[in-house]
Amino acid sequence: MTSDVIQKLGLELWAWRALQQPHSGDDIPRLPRSGEPQRVAVVNTDSLQPRPEGFRPEFSAAAVERYRIDRDGFAQRWVKIDTDSLSVPDTVDHRLLGSLLARVTWELDVLRSWERDALFWVDQALGSYMDLLLDPSEFSEERASGVIRALENVPGLFEEGRSALEGTAAAPFAQSVIEQLSAGVDIRGGRFPDIGERVEMSAGALENHLPESFRASLVLAAEEAGRAAEQFRAWLEASVGSMKSETSVGRDSFVWFLRNVALMAEEPEELVAGARQEYCRSLVWERLATHRAASVPLPPLPASAEEQCEIEARDEMSIRQFYLDNSLLSQPDHLGHYLNAPIPDYLAPMGFLAVTNDLTDEYRLDQNGVSYVPDPGLDLGYFHLANARDPRAGIIHEGVHYQQLALSYGHQNPLRRRFYDSGSNEGIAHYNEELMLQAGLFDDAPHTRTVIWNFMRLRALRVEADVGLATGELSLEDAAGLFVEKVCLDRATALMESSFYAGHPGVALSYQVGKHQLTRLVADAIEARGDTFDFNEVHDAIWCDGNIPFALLTWELNGQRQDLDRIDADPLTGAPPPTPAYDR
Repeated sequence: MTSDVIQKLGLELWAWRALQQPHSGDDIPRLPRSGEPQRVAVVNTDSLQPRPEGFRPEFSAAAVERYRIDRDGFAQRWVKIDTDSLSVPDTVDHRLLGSLLARVTWELDVLRSWERDALFWVDQALGSYMDLLLDPSEFSEERASGVIRALENVPGLFEEGRSALEGTAAAPFAQSVIEQLSAGVDIRGGRFPDIGERVEMSAGALENHLPESFRASLVLAAEEAGRAAEQFRAWLEASVGSMKSETSVGRDSFVWFLRNVALMAEEPEELVAGARQEYCRSLVWERLATHRAASVPLPPLPASAEEQCEIEARDEMSIRQFYLDNSLLSQPDHLGHYLNAPIPDYLAPMGFLAVTNDLTDEYRLDQNGVSYVPDPGLDLGYFHLANARDPRAGIIHEGVHYQQLALSYGHQNPLRRRFYDSGSNEGIAHYNEELMLQAGLFDDAPHTRTVIWNFMRLRALRVEADVGLATGELSLEDAAGLFVEKVCLDRATALMESSFYAGHPGVALSYQVGKHQLTRLVADAIEARGDTFDFNEVHDAIWCDGNIPFALLTWELNGQRQDLDRIDADPLTGAPPPTPAYDR
């Protein structure tokens, strides 16, 4: 049967992807890790494979060529599948695999991050170590061994990075990494250390959490890893002056991504025009919310991270009840909780590497999701400060990521359990922010209403930054300045976001564009179902299939395929990607 062929191909493709997918600081695309024997899949995984034990990224010239050959083999099998007689769900699964194959092509043939983006190598060298720190569970011998092995791999990976970047690296990416890895002074006047010291600080704090027999090896591996990271930064400093300046992929390549990976039908100019309207809307209502809150004192910050976690746990339960009371979203008994925890001493020095949360995976559905928080203070960055003032601001976004992913991880169809594009995941979380605002969750918190509107303004601005960075209309500094000027983002957060978005086109726009697409999906469902429309029913279906691009989900849930027809009519759909701008 054709559906069986699709499933077989998909399982093999995801097993291969677990070996090939590079590390990223983003939390949504993370793949589960093996090596923890007490972890047994709560759902039938149907051979959906985790990262292998001791996974080490490999992006040598030979490895990349091998990946291209493997990709081509999967693509040939995918193209040969006869889709004419498929059901809509099976066709959706087939298109999902097409999106995944296109993402691999995007990474291998367009972004080519291993030879352009210094941050790519920071992620590859230190990402495995970071991933092993995020799990809140105790450190078993297997996990301790993995931590040491990850640190031992760092020098070799940074050496490979220098070799791969030689002569092809982009200076703006390198400059951003130099800044992130260097010592400096924070806004309180205190010093934060350079990357070598941060690695050693992390390992030093970790020592007492590992079995004693591993501690000496940990210290030695951390010293070597920290030294290698310092040498990588020094090499970037010495080389940045001779590096290329172009970072953009160009409009044609970006449109290819929209059509083939993200499955978005809009033109870049349409996305920017819609985002500017949303920016104006958010600005007006944010100012009104500020006006309404003018006579209300700001709520005090919690006295400690521990107190913030206690508040967040109560808030998380109240929000779950709010969903139920308002018939907005089911809360199954098997669904875990999204909780805050004080950031461990061994994680804090490495927190700049990735989103510091653990959203579990299909092997750990019996565990709660956790997001780590620092001690509250007025000097915190943009998001940490907002969440400290009212943890609900984080629960309605990051907490929704946990819920949506946990529900999708348990999907009976394994091909729908993993990440394909950010538009659906981030679109759901951003949609949920306004859903909860309009439903009245923050009627008792006028200052938080202001913050939520400001979040919306930031996400709208990200579209303009994303498109500008991808097409070459904005530099990294331009984009960072836009965030600082327009939404008062602190410069460190603004530069980190801009660097990540420049190296990963299409991510920044996914929040606003995904929300817009999801709002249309729900509106179509309202019109089609009339008086029988039920928010709870529609939201349940969307959250469960929350990894599916909305052009596909709109077709499956509402029978509407206008976006798909528009995508399929574009000559770039299914074609090889155009030459990136930086190669012209």
